[in-house]
Amino acid sequence: MWHERLNKAIDYIEENLNGSIDFDVVAKIMCQSIINFQRTFSIITDFSIHDYIRRRRLTLAAFELQNSKEKVIDIAMKYGYESPEAFTRAFKEVHGISPSIARKEGKELKTFPRITFQLTIKGDVAMDYRIETKDDFSVYGIERMIYTKEGNGLSEIPEFWMKCAKNGSLERLANSTKTTCCINAICSYYETIGDSYPYMLFVPFTSDSDAKGYRKVNVPAATWAVFKTEKHTQEQTSTILQGLVKRVYTEWLPTANYQKLDGYEMELYYQTDDGMFYCEEWVRVIPK
Repeated sequence: MWHERLNKAIDYIEENLNGSIDFDVVAKIMCQSIINFQRTFSIITDFSIHDYIRRRRLTLAAFELQNSKEKVIDIAMKYGYESPEAFTRAFKEVHGISPSIARKEGKELKTFPRITFQLTIKGDVAMDYRIETKDDFSVYGIERMIYTKEGNGLSEIPEFWMKCAKNGSLERLANSTKTTCCINAICSYYETIGDSYPYMLFVPFTSDSDAKGYRKVNVPAATWAVFKTEKHTQEQTSTILQGLVKRVYTEWLPTANYQKLDGYEMELYYQTDDGMFYCEEWVRVIPK
């Protein structure tokens, strides 16, 4: 089960907080690539796995400062900090006081407990989906790297859309197709190192397309699970779509008879005759 693999990954991380955490091991536990695990974690929790590890390590470090006589430098090294200065900066950022002050009685410190994922069955709101099989196809467009640290993707993606709209990039991309179509988005179409993934605003590639200067991506043939939002205003798009994606990861994937494949998630955008909008989230899947 999806949530069971997440808990096993957290078990491994917790067991190695005072040592080296091998994300290749985490990826094997999750049966997905490192960056897709990082993106999954940030979607579900609204913060990055690296931030979780940092907060957990500094929580344990605070316990040791108050309950042992170990030197600050030894505790800093134990939890991955190469100097007392770096440890002090990180400690102050989380706890608001320095490690030396934290050793005094009566000082308040923050505790960030171990996270646990549970399967919760929700039946109050229906979640419609359809399964579609598509041959391989190509798209092209404007690319940006999105960083999952501190849940920044929630703000970086809408900002990217707004920037491209204001500077005329969206209009130029639309005009390059020689056809009438909406601009959509695709992400995680190649693996990256660290807490980032590629995100691209795209249009379909055809023989009439003028794709010079744009990033081109070949999307492999796949079976897709497609989820549709309710109708909304243009201003509500980001909030509505982010809410749908979170439901896909926390409600549908843990209970579905399908397993998500890494990469190539798409966002498709539509406008209705009455001036409203709706979106679709496309996720590659295989039967379990």
